[in-house]
Amino acid sequence: MAEDTKRLKISSMAEPEDIDSDEEPGEVIESAPPLRVGQERVFNSTGLKKKLLRRGAGFQTPEFGDEPTVHYVGSLVDGTTFISTREKGEPFSFKIGQGQICSGFDEAVLTMKKGEIALFTLPPQLGFGVSGTNGVPPNSIIQFEVELLSWITVLDVCKDGGILKRVVKKGEETGQPGDLDEVKVKYVVMLPDGVITTESPKEGVEFYLKDGHLCSALPKAIKTMTREEKADLIVQPQYAFGEEGATITSLPNGFSPIPPNSMLHVALELVSFKSVVDITNDSKVIKKILKEGEGALIPNEGASVLIRYTAKLEDGTVFEKKGFDGDTPLNFITDEEQVIGGLDRGVATMKKGEQAILSINHEYGYGSQEINCDLAVIPPFSNLVYEVEMIEFEKEKGPWEMDVDERIEAAGRKKEEGNILYKNGKYQRAAKKYDKAVDYVSEEGQFGDYDEKVVKSLRVSCWLNAAACSLKLNDHKNAIILCSKVRDVEFYNVKALYRRAQAYMETYDYELAELDIKKALEADPQNREVKSIHKTLKQLEAESNKRDAKLYTNMFARMANDCSIQTKRLKIEKVEKNEKDGVMGMELEKGDNEMAVDSS
Repeated sequence: MAEDTKRLKISSMAEPEDIDSDEEPGEVIESAPPLRVGQERVFNSTGLKKKLLRRGAGFQTPEFGDEPTVHYVGSLVDGTTFISTREKGEPFSFKIGQGQICSGFDEAVLTMKKGEIALFTLPPQLGFGVSGTNGVPPNSIIQFEVELLSWITVLDVCKDGGILKRVVKKGEETGQPGDLDEVKVKYVVMLPDGVITTESPKEGVEFYLKDGHLCSALPKAIKTMTREEKADLIVQPQYAFGEEGATITSLPNGFSPIPPNSMLHVALELVSFKSVVDITNDSKVIKKILKEGEGALIPNEGASVLIRYTAKLEDGTVFEKKGFDGDTPLNFITDEEQVIGGLDRGVATMKKGEQAILSINHEYGYGSQEINCDLAVIPPFSNLVYEVEMIEFEKEKGPWEMDVDERIEAAGRKKEEGNILYKNGKYQRAAKKYDKAVDYVSEEGQFGDYDEKVVKSLRVSCWLNAAACSLKLNDHKNAIILCSKVRDVEFYNVKALYRRAQAYMETYDYELAELDIKKALEADPQNREVKSIHKTLKQLEAESNKRDAKLYTNMFARMANDCSIQTKRLKIEKVEKNEKDGVMGMELEKGDNEMAVDSS
């Protein structure tokens, strides 16, 4: 939008529906209060005046490029009418920005809402200027009484004039499709002379936006539409079929070929679309929503969910069903590995009542295993498809929903669950359990004197265990952070010092590791594990010193060699220079002798 058309819209918090109310809810004057019916105001430095006669509905106003339909009466300030659509009985449609009446008329309509009536007073420079027009003398101030009946929105989709979209029917205000979404559209494609080249089947055609369809203009335009929206497109050749054009056989349901460099007119309707979500951000667990669920809540980690589903192989073979024909739906706890990872991750994103298709890569399924199910065998490395309905779920209680005893009990339970996972080598999940345990007892001063001791012990124990997980996962930075938290509470905690020293050794911070080991030995001089790691540290330091010595020896040798070479080069250059100076001296001497002979 051009800079001079940017407008600040001010509207009331609640928009009354009565179109004849005295006060207009929004205006286009910067920081100005809304106009009341009968009130007049100068709008900008150009001198355009507006008097509100009847307020409009809503808060939207047309923009540059839009095509409004209006009734208007043009008159001189003495009341003489020089033009009127009301006399003809036909409203006038035009495109804003082309100055079809005059520039001030376009500016005036840009301030209006649907159904609004206003009287505008235009100075000569916004009207017909020094030339005037039929019924308007030169340099005349003129007035227009305008009623904005409606307008059609026109959008420059790519901001280069290559795809112009004219909204014929507005759709539902439920959002626009994204690249991954599956859309269903109807369309008719015509050449500028009206010849139809191709059209969709009557029921429409479905495709994923990322895969495209027909030509590049179609998905680009569809991404700007909402459900049930209808639009007319004007598509330039670069977004259509370019220099090559298209044959009948290359067009889906083609009727006529498209010549090279042809502009196209497309009547387009977005019938519907199904939202598609890349749950794992690697395209290995994809969710396509068939039916939106209720509200905005989804299960959290540890929630109890109840689902029904049909599970298939990619070829359509059903291998499992739950919750149909009298069978009991599946109940499980999220993030507890009670089902395959892809199903767990997918269900955790679903709302109550939502229906979706989950496409699950074998990495999030059964991997290389062959699985015997009720209805079929799942071969190794099989990708799976689940049609799932979320019947209901119960979120796991948060700490804020529990009393003190419940929080301590929940923290202890999470810690034990983490310990079991750690013993089974599931360090990532174990770390999450320890983190959750700490969340339950994170608020100090809430548990009373006795409970504070229990809580402190729980926190320290979970931080230490989480640090052990981090070391197993090679996340040494996090291990250092967790051990430091323990030392904030217990400065000479030997386990914290020991594990932090391990992390420092892995990051080659030998001096810091040495400090932690010394503190640990001060607290527990006979600790075998600390003594063992101290011995390892000494070996690492010795090896590091050897490497450093060798590195510096080689470096100094190279430097000495470089110096030697440089010295030799300088000597050679000096000899060459001396020889050259000697030759030049001989030549000069010879020249002097010759001059002496000539002068005699």
